[in-house]
Amino acid sequence: MIPAWVWPDQARAKVVRDAERRIAAFAGPVEATAEERLSFVESVRRDVCQIEANLPRDANTAGGTGGQLAGQLLRGYVDEAEIATVFQGVPHNPTTEMDLALWRAGEAIRRDDEAFRLLLDTASDELAAKQLAGTLPDVIQHGVAAFLAEYGCRATSEIDFGVPRWTDDPEPVFAMLVNLLRAEGDEQNAETRFEHAAAAAEARIVELTRRLPATKAHRAILARFLLRRSRRLRGLREFPKFCLMRGFAALRKQLLLVGEEIVRAERLDRAGDAMFLDLAEVREALGSRDFRATVARRREIWEREARRPRVPSVLLSDGTAPALESVAGEGDLTGLAAAAGVATGRARVIHDPDGARIEPGEILVAATTDPGWTPLFLTAAALVTETGGMISHGTTVAREHGIPAVVGVPGATALITTGQVITVDGSAGTITFGEKSR
Repeated sequence: MIPAWVWPDQARAKVVRDAERRIAAFAGPVEATAEERLSFVESVRRDVCQIEANLPRDANTAGGTGGQLAGQLLRGYVDEAEIATVFQGVPHNPTTEMDLALWRAGEAIRRDDEAFRLLLDTASDELAAKQLAGTLPDVIQHGVAAFLAEYGCRATSEIDFGVPRWTDDPEPVFAMLVNLLRAEGDEQNAETRFEHAAAAAEARIVELTRRLPATKAHRAILARFLLRRSRRLRGLREFPKFCLMRGFAALRKQLLLVGEEIVRAERLDRAGDAMFLDLAEVREALGSRDFRATVARRREIWEREARRPRVPSVLLSDGTAPALESVAGEGDLTGLAAAAGVATGRARVIHDPDGARIEPGEILVAATTDPGWTPLFLTAAALVTETGGMISHGTTVAREHGIPAVVGVPGATALITTGQVITVDGSAGTITFGEKSR
């Protein structure tokens, strides 16, 4: 880790180069038979699924360990929650970079009055159809195409290999774009907010390390060095998952082409139905076996399970879930103080980010989040989730966007209703109904 701390940019570049080399091997054949495509998927699937473990780890580990060591050097003068405040506005995080890329695409559209009005006045599904047909105005067509070329591998619940990626169905991207275009004013400018968060983090590093007395100046200097280097490397935390999603997208592309061949043979109804088969079954379908009835049964089960409002965080041995309470005081809820700060606003409870809207200044309340949710963070004033810890996705991205977050609040989406005014104290880990008294 020491070389990574001394030369953080070179260490990060090494990880990126290694990832690009691995991902290039996942691209697959351009011209091939369905059998050849399936054989390719079978040959590389293990490497795709193991890419997170196979990437060089030193730089990623150095990013987390640097902050931990700095905390030990500052112990007695700075607490753990204060250390966490220096990791807002962290560079090189692919999820944050994705959010900012979408914001920039929206800003380009905003400067074109005709395109701007079209985007606001047209349903997201219609916009998606026009995008796939290539019939949108250039500023939209090219802007969204560039975004999808980089981040089209992502989706809500993206760890489910069968879920369509944004490249397959860009409707969620247009819904998010519309959400961003409704945000007006400098205080809602995502790039400005990110820059301010980064500047505040640097100032915080100086302020925290100055608390040590002169007799411990050597510890303050080392802690400041480690915190700054940790910020330069922290963005790698979500990079392996992003690489996994790029691998997923590559394999999905090949399997969908295989699925089209099976549809032509009338053994599946849709190319995407191949996602309900394992690879041995896909090969059987390429042979002579009709899987339409099998897929229909599996799809019915999948759709039923997808309708569950939540999955318990804890299950007991008898199959029941314990009742978890979130009451801190009369009317208040409590959870884990995940990202510092206090924000008051109207709650917006969202169960599915695809097509969801959140007005600037509203507080996002969700069961959980993944990268498919994070463009909503650009206009949210704060985040509340039912699950999560100090290194979970929502916590990390909220901190990097500089918004308060309280996570691990059991039943938050049921106890809080859309439109309620709540105050989120990300330092104390509390949610108060109404404005917080001063």
